Parts: sequence; C-alpha cells; structure tokens
Amino acid sequence: MEQVERIDTVRQYNDNMGVDTLHPLVSVVDFDDMPTYQYFRRYIGIYAVFLKYINCGDMKYGCQSYDYEDGTLVFISPGQIYGIDSKGKVIKPAGKALVFHPDLISGTDFGRKIKEYTFFSYEVNEALHLSKKERSIVNDCFAKIAYEIDQNIDKHSKTLIVSNIELLLNYCMRFYDRQFITRSHANNDILVRFENLLNDYFQSDKCQDLGLPTVTWCAEQLHISANYFGDLIKKETGNTALEYIQSKVIDAAKLIIFDSDKSISDIAHHLGFKYQQHFSRLFKQKTGMTPNEFRSLN
Repeated sequence: MEQVERIDTVRQYNDNMGVDTLHPLVSVVDFDDMPTYQYFRRYIGIYAVFLKYINCGDMKYGCQSYDYEDGTLVFISPGQIYGIDSKGKVIKPAGKALVFHPDLISGTDFGRKIKEYTFFSYEVNEALHLSKKERSIVNDCFAKIAYEIDQNIDKHSKTLIVSNIELLLNYCMRFYDRQFITRSHANNDILVRFENLLNDYFQSDKCQDLGLPTVTWCAEQLHISANYFGDLIKKETGNTALEYIQSKVIDAAKLIIFDSDKSISDIAHHLGFKYQQHFSRLFKQKTGMTPNEFRSLN
C-alpha cells in the first residue's frame, strides 16, 4: 500500500518544505526553496493554492489525474489527497504555494462563504490556466499576503491577510469565468454529451433501475467533477444542472402523458419517481398544470 503523508497544519507543511514558519495559520512558500522530488502522496488538512510555472509530472487529485500546464493554479481544500508522480525524473519545481488553516478564516465573513469558491472541488482536468496578465495579478496577491505575514503580528494582521486571500480567490472566480468562455468548444461538447446522456437515460430502462438521474451521476458519466459540471451548465444555459435535468424529465413526461393506457402513477414510476406526488408537484411547478390537467387540456 502506497504511503500517504499527512499535513494537518501550516507548520507541518513549512517543515516539509524546509522553510520557517512566520505565522502559525498561513504561509506563502516560494518553490525556489523547495527540495527536489520524484513522487509523493499527501493528505492535507489545510487550504492550499499552488501557482505552478512548470509541469512537474502527473498530478493526482483523489484518484484522478489533474491536468495542469505552465502558469496554472491548483486549488486543494482540507480533507483531500494530492500528489506528484514525475515518472522517475528528479524535479525542481518552480512557482509558489499559499497555504492557510481553516482557523484563520473561522468566524469571518470570508470563512462563511468559502464554500462559494467551488473550484476547490474541481477534481478532474480543470486547473485554472492563467494568461500573462492574470498571472501578474495572482503574483501581486501572493506578494501582499507574504508581506503581511512577514510583519510583526498586530490587531490589523488577520484582517489584512484574510482580505487579501479573499481578493485572490475573487480574482480566481473571474478568471474561471473567462476560462469557461474561452473554452466554449469544449463546453459545447460537454453540453451535447449531456443532452445525449439524458436522452438515452429516459429512452432506456435506467429510470426504473436507477431512479431519476442526479447531477453527480451525470458528471461522473461525463468524467468531470460535479462542481465544475454544475458551474459549466449554469454559465452555458443560465439554469442549474438540476433544473436542466428536471426540464428533460418533464419533456419526457409530455411524450407519454397522452397514452391513456398509462395512469399518472405509471408515468411517474416509468420516469424514476418513487412517489407519484413528487412527479405531480414537479410537473405543476414546470408547466403550471397538474399532469391530469395537462392531459385533459390537450
């Protein structure tokens, strides 16, 4: 069984990197000070943002490969496992790391909305690819955080450090929005595959066997993370992935609702609903009519 290192604190991370700990809850590490390596796997109990200038090998995030290139940002949240496999080559990394403990942001407005930064859960092939100008902005944010860490801690330190981390992540949200737009060809391919996946689902017996398709199930079939999938669908269609699935359910229901041999209960079961009232409630929500009213009207 492969060995997995455990990093639960900022000090442990700094010790592993061979750098001093200037603040117990946050650190900015320049990879120029990092030793060479070939392979490692780590469980991490802190937030980490890695700015990478070079490809250091195959990066593993959970059980999947994480696709990144020169000048990219990789985000990892507490409780996740990541690692590098350089395929036997000795690697001297280039870039920076920002790591911070959840306690740093506990009780702050930023801490309460940290889950809104869904890119911390983009697990497969979706690192943030930066332009030259974007990388300059990110480096500036790293520098501001490092400057505050290097000062004597006073009553302003936490506010300034946290606000600069929040500024960095807000920029990253903007940059990810740009990435969604610039990757429109890849996004359209995912949308087409999503549409085909749902069409096949409702035309087969999967509904009876598996129930209604979930966002997580669809994302797994498309080999992307659920959070990235949800964000992509929202950006491309204006609807959430769940709303999109529900619309396809209603479209499928409309195709069979005029079959007089099928009761509303039969239709609900055919589409994967466990209870007829759940189907009827969703149908009325989407059409303004109950299934029976729709059947009678048409």
